[in-house]
Amino acid sequence: MADPVTEAFVAHRNLLFTVAYQMLGSAADAEDVLQETWLRWADVDRAVVRDDRAYLVRITTRLALMRLRTLGRRKESYVGPWLPEPLLTAPDVAEDIELAESVSMAMLLVLETLTPAERAVFVLREVFALDYAEIAEAVGKPAATVRQIAHRARSHVAARRPRGDVSPATSRDALVAFRRAVETGDLRELLDILAPDVVFLGDGGGVVQAVLEPVVGSSAVARLLTAGVGNFATGSLTAAQVNGHPALVLRRDGEVDTVLALRIDDGLVTGLYAVRNPAKLSRLDEETPLRR
Repeated sequence: MADPVTEAFVAHRNLLFTVAYQMLGSAADAEDVLQETWLRWADVDRAVVRDDRAYLVRITTRLALMRLRTLGRRKESYVGPWLPEPLLTAPDVAEDIELAESVSMAMLLVLETLTPAERAVFVLREVFALDYAEIAEAVGKPAATVRQIAHRARSHVAARRPRGDVSPATSRDALVAFRRAVETGDLRELLDILAPDVVFLGDGGGVVQAVLEPVVGSSAVARLLTAGVGNFATGSLTAAQVNGHPALVLRRDGEVDTVLALRIDDGLVTGLYAVRNPAKLSRLDEETPLRR
């Protein structure tokens, strides 16, 4: 029978992983943070713990903030655009609209534009609804300062977040139309489903071929996709829920080659995120449980 310390950690593990992942955009780094969280939690004097969840979130947040500095240095030398590590997610993530938006590739890229403190405060306040006193303890700042940071981060994100809510049915229809256009190489169909200001980002990490600069505009993105029709034809292209949103997964010889995540606004594809770096494709064969 598990002891209370282990039971508390296991009970909140999925939530802690979600906190770390949203702060870091990397499942591998989030797992490392959870390992360290467990080690610290196991040594905590239980007499000082009033709320297991709040205490564990505090440990995880502080460790994730430390890891963010390391990631920042790593990204400075990254080859080409850096994209978050994609996760295969269960249907219940997509059903929780707020959670799905918060872990979407588009939102994680918006969070990349925040300072580490802003990112931590935004995630803890807007996604996990912690009160300012709890957040202040987690980030090591006065509650009044945390309120200011939260306001600044909220305004920053609001100016850059997806344009509006998209129903699951609209997302599915857009994915079906996009997939058909990609598989057939029909330029007209692609132009019909791509927003005029669509942005395509590719992440090969300098290990495999990928575009090194953003490709902007429906014509340029459509040409890029039609040029790659041969690549899609030689592999297996399947639909999936990635980070709570529709995506296509390209496999070759049974191995994941590319994850193409979509951002959809008003029924049109406004963002395409092609993750090809092999180091980021290890979590596409099993669903990752995310919790708020």
